[in-house]
Amino acid sequence: MPNYKQVDVIDYGGGNVGSLLRSLERLNIPYQLFAGDTTENPFPTGTNPIILPGVGAFEALMQALHTRGHVTVLKQLVQNQKVPFLGVCVGLQVLFEGSEEASDSCEGLGFLKGKVVKFTQGKVPQIGWNYVNAKQAGWQEGFVYYVNSYYAVPEDPSAVLFESVYEGTAFCGAVAKENITAFQFHPEKSGEFGQALIAHWWERVNEQ
Repeated sequence: MPNYKQVDVIDYGGGNVGSLLRSLERLNIPYQLFAGDTTENPFPTGTNPIILPGVGAFEALMQALHTRGHVTVLKQLVQNQKVPFLGVCVGLQVLFEGSEEASDSCEGLGFLKGKVVKFTQGKVPQIGWNYVNAKQAGWQEGFVYYVNSYYAVPEDPSAVLFESVYEGTAFCGAVAKENITAFQFHPEKSGEFGQALIAHWWERVNEQ
């Protein structure tokens, strides 16, 4: 049984890294930042679970990951070695093959089959609290905080962990498949329930 001492957080140079780190600190989960090949401590080695936070645009995040050398490392560790992984917000979207938000030439990581599409109903982006319905056993339901104009459509419906409804559109709020878990919403901004989701993920990876 794993007994991980810390999580390895991908720092791609922007986004919600700071708020996520504060959330980990509140949960007493040790972490280390890995900012890519521009630093002396560039990449995770695969000995700890990995977290990829993200805000903003799909293509901008992919470009930052490529620029800092993270893409090759993530494919080796997460896709090939099956290191436990948690993505947040756009950190979920880039797990898929592509996005309507990005140019045709911009490919996602492709760890999960499917695409990312834009909401066509209601005010876009969706900003605020929404309920998540659990589609897999062992996870609690509750209200979480979203900021998103796009959402993932997994090719494998069994990969959907949470589902929410926005202006009549049921959409994927989180995924979980094998070693990969990712939240479209911001758990670090979702109060006690969001904190509990991160803690639950941490417990689960240490039990596998």
